[in-house]
Amino acid sequence: MANIYFISGPCGCGKSTLTDAYAEHLVKSEKRTRIYVIHGDDFHHGFVGMYEEDVFCAEEQDSNPLAWSQVLKFNWECILDVAGKALQRGLDVVIDYVVEDELPLLQKLAKEQNAKLYYLVLTASEEAITKRIQTRGDDELIERALFLKQKLENLPENQGHLYDNTEKAVAEEVAEISENMENFLV
Repeated sequence: MANIYFISGPCGCGKSTLTDAYAEHLVKSEKRTRIYVIHGDDFHHGFVGMYEEDVFCAEEQDSNPLAWSQVLKFNWECILDVAGKALQRGLDVVIDYVVEDELPLLQKLAKEQNAKLYYLVLTASEEAITKRIQTRGDDELIERALFLKQKLENLPENQGHLYDNTEKAVAEEVAEISENMENFLV
C-alpha cells in the first residue's frame, strides 16, 4: 500500500524544509527508494507576476485566470494530478502545501489510489514564524502567515494533527514525527 505524507501549515513554519528532510529520512532509515516529493509552492510560483498588487486584487471571476480562487484551484489540480501519477507508479509521496478546506480532496485521492494518508499540520509560535519569514526576506507574508496559523490551529479536522516545531531543529522534528507518524493517519 502506498503512502501519502502531507505536511501543511502557514508560511514560515518549515513545511518545505521538513518535507525534504522527512523524504530523505524515509529513504535512509526505512530503506524506501520510491519517494516522490511535491512542493505545492512550485506550482504557485509558476504564475509570473503573481505578487503584483493588481493581480491579488483581481476580481474573483471564473473568467479571470489570475484570480486567487482560480490560482488555488489550478495549484490543487496540479498537486493532486502529479501525486496520483506518482502513486500509480508505486511511489510514496511527500507533499507540502497549505491545506485550508482541501482535506477532502486528499482523502479522495488516498481512497482512489488505495493509499494511506498521513496528515501533519505544522505550527510554531507567532514570534518564530515572524522571525523565519523576516530571515528569508518575505515580510509581506507575515500577516497572512499569522492569519493561517490561527485558522489552521482552530479547524476541527486539524485537531490531533498539529505539530508545534517552535525552537526545534529539523533532525529533532524528523525523529519525533517518525516515532509518532501513526498518530497522523487520517
